Amino acid sequence: MYDYLIVGAGLYGAVYARCAADAGKKVLVIDRRDHIAGNVYTENTDGIHVHRYGAHIFHTNSEAVWAFVNRFASFNRFTNAPIANYKGEIYSLPFNMYTFNRMWGVTTPREAWEEIERQKKEAGITNPRNLEEQAISMVGRDIYEKLVRGYTEKQWGRACRDLPSFIIRRLPVRLTYDNNYFNAKYQGIPEGGYTRMVEKMLCGIDVRLGTDYLKNKPSLDGECRQVVFTGAIDEYFDYCFGPLEYRSVRFETERLDIPNYQGNAAVNYTDRDVPWTRIIEHKWFQFGKDDEGKDIPHTVISREYSAEWHPGEEPYYPVNDEKNSELYRKYRALASKQTKVFFGGRLGEYRYYDMDAVIEAALTAWDRTRT
Repeated sequence: MYDYLIVGAGLYGAVYARCAADAGKKVLVIDRRDHIAGNVYTENTDGIHVHRYGAHIFHTNSEAVWAFVNRFASFNRFTNAPIANYKGEIYSLPFNMYTFNRMWGVTTPREAWEEIERQKKEAGITNPRNLEEQAISMVGRDIYEKLVRGYTEKQWGRACRDLPSFIIRRLPVRLTYDNNYFNAKYQGIPEGGYTRMVEKMLCGIDVRLGTDYLKNKPSLDGECRQVVFTGAIDEYFDYCFGPLEYRSVRFETERLDIPNYQGNAAVNYTDRDVPWTRIIEHKWFQFGKDDEGKDIPHTVISREYSAEWHPGEEPYYPVNDEKNSELYRKYRALASKQTKVFFGGRLGEYRYYDMDAVIEAALTAWDRTRT
C-alpha cells in the first residue's frame, strides 16, 4: 500500500513526490507517457538537449525554489534574450530601448515614452478593454501592429480585440537597453537537461510509465491512501460540464548539418503570414557545446505551430477567458468534494504556470496536504 499515488511525472508531480519520499512516505508516480519530466522533457539528439515540448528557460526570484532545484542540477548561465522577426526586420525582445530605436529611431527613454504616449492618445485609450487596447497603451500602435498582433493571433487563434487584456500584461516593457527577458535573480538551463534533473528528483521512488490512471482507476486507487492528480481536471470528471479550452502546439523538428541556423535560441516570427510562431535552435541553450564542452558542428531546430486543442491532444495553454473560468469553477466545486484525491499543476488547476511557480505550488501543497 502506497501512501501517495502521484498521477503525472512532470514538475509538479516530481516535486511533490520528492517531498513525500523525503518525509519517509511510500510513493508511486505514474504517467501515461513513455517518459518522465512532462513538458520539460529533453532528449539528447547528437549531443544537443532538445526540448521536445517547446523551450523552457528556468528563472526565479525565490530563494526556496532555487535552493530546491539546485539539489538536483547545476545550472548554466543562459539568459533568455529572444528576438522578433517581422518580414526580415529584426527587433529586440522584450520591448526595450533597442526595440524603440529600431522602430522609431529614438535614442533616449524620454523620446520613447513620448512616442508611446502620443500613439496611445491618438488611439483614444483610457481604460483598456481587451488585449489590443492593452498592448497599444503599453507600447503604441506601431509596435502592436508589427510585433504583437500577428504573433498573438497566431498563438491564440483569435483576434486580439477578442482576447482579455491580462494576457499581455506580463510582457516586459522597459525604457532601458536591457535584453534580459525575465530579469530574474536566478536564471539558466540545467546542465545535462531537464530530464536528468527530474530523474534525480525521482531517485528511489517507484515510477510506472505508459500507465493511464483514468483507464485503471479502481485498481490504482486500491494501491494507495491518497491520490495527487496533475492531469486535466475536466478529463478526470469525464468532461461532464464540457471540455475546458486550451491552445495546443505542433512542432516540426529537424537536424541540420550546419553549425548555426539563426544565431539565437529563440526567434519569434510576428508576421501573420508566416505560419509558425517561433523557431527554437536548441544548441544555443548550452552555448553551442555538448555536455563535455565541445563545439557541436551541427544543429537542431524546431518550428512551433499553434493550433486549436481537441480532447485526446496535448493541451498547452489554458484559455482563461470568462466562459472557461466559469466552467473551471464548476469542476473545482466537484474536486473540492473529493476526499481521496486533490488536484494540482497546470492541468489540474487550469492555469498557466512558469516552472518556478509550479515548483513553489507543489512545495506549498505538500506543506498543506501532507498526512
